[in-house]
Amino acid sequence: MVRLAENKHYSENKVTQKLPLPLKVYIPLIQHLGKICNAEVKVGDKVGLGQKIAGMQAHVSAPIHASISGEVVAIQDWPHPVLGRAKAIVIQGDRLDNEAAFVLRSQQDVDSLTPEDIKKIVLEAGIVGMGGASFPTHIKLNPVKPVDSLIINGAECEPYLTADSRLMVEKTSQIAAGIALIAKCLGIKNVYLGIENNKPEAIKAFSGIAGIRVKVLPSDYPQGGEKQLIKNILGKEIPRGKLPFDIGVLVQNVATVYAIYEAVYKNKPLIERIVTVTGSCLENPQNLLVRIGTPIKDLIEFCGPLKEAPAKIIIGGPMMGIAQYTDEVPIIKSSSGLLLMGKNEAKMQDEDPCIRCAACVRGCPVGLMPCQINLASEKMLWSLAKEYGASDCIECGICNYVCPSNRRLLQTIKRAKLEVVK
Repeated sequence: MVRLAENKHYSENKVTQKLPLPLKVYIPLIQHLGKICNAEVKVGDKVGLGQKIAGMQAHVSAPIHASISGEVVAIQDWPHPVLGRAKAIVIQGDRLDNEAAFVLRSQQDVDSLTPEDIKKIVLEAGIVGMGGASFPTHIKLNPVKPVDSLIINGAECEPYLTADSRLMVEKTSQIAAGIALIAKCLGIKNVYLGIENNKPEAIKAFSGIAGIRVKVLPSDYPQGGEKQLIKNILGKEIPRGKLPFDIGVLVQNVATVYAIYEAVYKNKPLIERIVTVTGSCLENPQNLLVRIGTPIKDLIEFCGPLKEAPAKIIIGGPMMGIAQYTDEVPIIKSSSGLLLMGKNEAKMQDEDPCIRCAACVRGCPVGLMPCQINLASEKMLWSLAKEYGASDCIECGICNYVCPSNRRLLQTIKRAKLEVVK
């Protein structure tokens, strides 16, 4: 693990604001790990807020819902924040959104729900991992092996990002209720909430809540990785090639937990999320509640004016985020941040030959040899890259960060990961 300049001061004390409704949304048919969804509407259809507009074609998937009411005006290829381009449903808003249409459940009704009822609600709400991985949550709530420990990820270790921090401070009781729902689903009594020590408000908010053991963690990167959380909270290590449930653990991000709360208590599908909009280029960085499918140019305009033209626009954080080629790209379910970097911050250093210093090996939080995977990838020796454990890379970017030769280690490792799974 490494200490990074946190740069959270831009937005960490900014109370979440609601972004005005977009005039038009572009909702990709794939916002999750798994198979693309199938559109269930056609051009010309009128859709209501929260209406399902795309259904699952496979188990590893999650349905998609209209984030505004209006008319479907196109189903077309559109810029995608992760995939480059993907098919999207375009909705022209009618400004008639009515969130009161979501039928609230009483506490008595919620208490009467069985674990299977809760899992079905989560599935139908289209909830995915909102910390960035976007793995369908309904699958996590149906582990193939028994789990006895639940870890809630409130670390938010990426520099600049403060969306989860604000959520924990502003929606404490709702997150606690969502945690109780997950624990009920899986019959878990051991519940931990991992929070970095740079979030004193969040730590204070959750301290003393019955049934939740708050674990204060050093603000090191990548503290929020599943493997790192499990090791630092439970003292357990996940063997290579295994998943958390193989050692009896389930990890959920706090934003995902809040989405579960809203689905169960409000009958509300996943149609919006908090996004940190930040960076030195912006006059007014903010944490914004944003409808899924909103073009990022709307967020930038709201947080403007610009101090300087951004040299790089990243969705996510500076370490694991993805640079964008257009401001037409929409916010999706896994978009936790929008970072605008100036030309000095985004400047790429010249790449020099590897000097065999092993800084990347010492820094790797999962014990890999990034320099060796890099060499195998450059020579397209994919079987050797697999042998060196390319598939176990969590793409944290530490190897790039610590390399004195400015090697593009992570980029070549990502290439190797794609080739290894072919």
